[in-house]
Amino acid sequence: MRPRSGAVQKLAEGSWIDTHDNLILCGPTGIGKSWLAAALGHKACRYARLLRSLAGAQLLILDDWGLQPLEAGSRHDLLEILEERYGRRSTIVTSQIPVDKWHALIGDPTYADAILDRLVHNAHRIDLAGDSLRRRRAISAVRAVN
Repeated sequence: MRPRSGAVQKLAEGSWIDTHDNLILCGPTGIGKSWLAAALGHKACRYARLLRSLAGAQLLILDDWGLQPLEAGSRHDLLEILEERYGRRSTIVTSQIPVDKWHALIGDPTYADAILDRLVHNAHRIDLAGDSLRRRRAISAVRAVN
């Protein structure tokens, strides 16, 4: 029986490692057990390294944050990163979404409270308004051509 691609994708996300679960791969010789185990292992190593590197960077920039709601794994990862950074490192967040709408984007109210507590309360905030700089440049370029 072939595993459902959704099951393999879920395993690749790595949440089973965070919860200290085990994985058993059974099947006949040559079916790909070792290959799948190695692939999941490499993915897990990259995941852990990425989280450590994001948590340790002096400045982390989350650009265009909130373009889509967070999935469960992303909520968990973001909280882990921000928890590790809180009071130790700085983060810049750019977003088209006003801060008062972020709770809904995060989705789970408990995670949202925890994430926003670590991100918003010690942040300097600047709300920008006006025309798009790209639009202004495009208008200037058209005028320069004419």
